[in-house]
Amino acid sequence: METLRSFFRRAWSSDARLDGKTVLITGANTGIGKETALDLAKRGARVIMACRDMEKAQVAMKEIIEGSGSENVVCMKLDLSDSKSIREFAEAINRDEAKLNILINNAGVMVCPYGKTADGFEMQIGVNHMGHFLLTYLLIDLIKRSTPARIINVSSMAHAWGSINLEDINSEKRYDKRAAYGQSKLANVLFTRSLAKRLEGTGVTVYSLHPGVVQTDLWRHLSGPEQFVMKIVSPFTKSSIQGAQTTIYCAVEPTLETESGGYYSDCAPASCSAAASDDNMAQKLWELSCQMLSISWD
Repeated sequence: METLRSFFRRAWSSDARLDGKTVLITGANTGIGKETALDLAKRGARVIMACRDMEKAQVAMKEIIEGSGSENVVCMKLDLSDSKSIREFAEAINRDEAKLNILINNAGVMVCPYGKTADGFEMQIGVNHMGHFLLTYLLIDLIKRSTPARIINVSSMAHAWGSINLEDINSEKRYDKRAAYGQSKLANVLFTRSLAKRLEGTGVTVYSLHPGVVQTDLWRHLSGPEQFVMKIVSPFTKSSIQGAQTTIYCAVEPTLETESGGYYSDCAPASCSAAASDDNMAQKLWELSCQMLSISWD
């Protein structure tokens, strides 16, 4: 159904420029993050690629500079599975950057075997939600000083598979890799709703999105039978370029300047699950996240 809607919907495009703007993209060395970085660099933005693998990041950065014709592209080390790395990265950004107009929380891990981050969080909730929650918290003052500014959280339609287990957020009692992924993507949407409310009137707007079913490195943890199914449906999936379009839309579309807290797909507003609209759960998740990260954010 999603593919049919995409097929019949008129493609979105925009010649909006981002000259003088600074954009930070996590996980920008591959997949939709890389394509987003390339597009926004072409629009004149200063692009900061925040990546865990600096070797791959250097290669991607050179390709983006060549492809965009812009030299104003840099890559910096960021490991979202380690709060020490996140804090060191944020400290460098706050020290060296005069502004941050667009933060794109794009990096993620998907249906991986059970593992924990350096801080003891289950890997998917730890990287996809906790890591980005902490990063945004540490950069929020700089973002507020850079208004109008935008924060974009790349979620997934997989948020509809998940529920927030406040009693076992780290899946220590029982681990189902798909349910844990769904929980982390649901957390992205709930975080977006909560953050948008807290930023009302500041000039900072927030968006979450489903990029589509995209052929990316995220598939690497799928089992043999799952890989086979994905090969069968691959003609109906999106390329990384197509998958990046809704992120780019949320970053540059002028009509979104007065919108905040919404969920988007195929470069248009979309419906999220009932669980993703639960403001009571969003508040509880916010409080739990602050507690687990040992921060105070009101």
